Amino acid sequence: MTVLVCSLKSETLQSIPNDGDYHVVRFPPVGEPCDVHGMHQQAQPDGYEIRDWARDDRSGLIWPACPGWGSLTAVLYWEEGDYTEVRDRFVRDPLGLTTGYDSTATEDHPPTGGGQFLHKSHELFVDPGTPLAVLVRHNASRPRRLTLAEFKLAIHPT
Repeated sequence: MTVLVCSLKSETLQSIPNDGDYHVVRFPPVGEPCDVHGMHQQAQPDGYEIRDWARDDRSGLIWPACPGWGSLTAVLYWEEGDYTEVRDRFVRDPLGLTTGYDSTATEDHPPTGGGQFLHKSHELFVDPGTPLAVLVRHNASRPRRLTLAEFKLAIHPT
């Protein structure tokens, strides 16, 4: 059985506001390590086209290529800051485009000295009509940046 994979990576600094809200982590539509099944394209399955990936939350979406059991992984590197917590979660349809916002695997991380270097994984059923994303938030006194972000989906078709 073939496993379908989408692996996204961004080393572009992403500023995350300190507004208490969760924010979609964004990824460029080209240059990622692996997207042979077309799950992270500039032209989205619903006809929308991403013009500026760094400013468009849709650039954080993975649209599963088929239904199946999905294994999600994220790597998030935060710059040093005066956090007392950083949080992350995986979300089905984070922008309310299809089935509605459905978060899972929310984690709260107390700070360590220096930058915050996090890894998370979760498994869930996925469907081509429901995009996925990783979202983050923090409580530092001012906006803070992600210095590295990775988001991966491996689908075991059902």
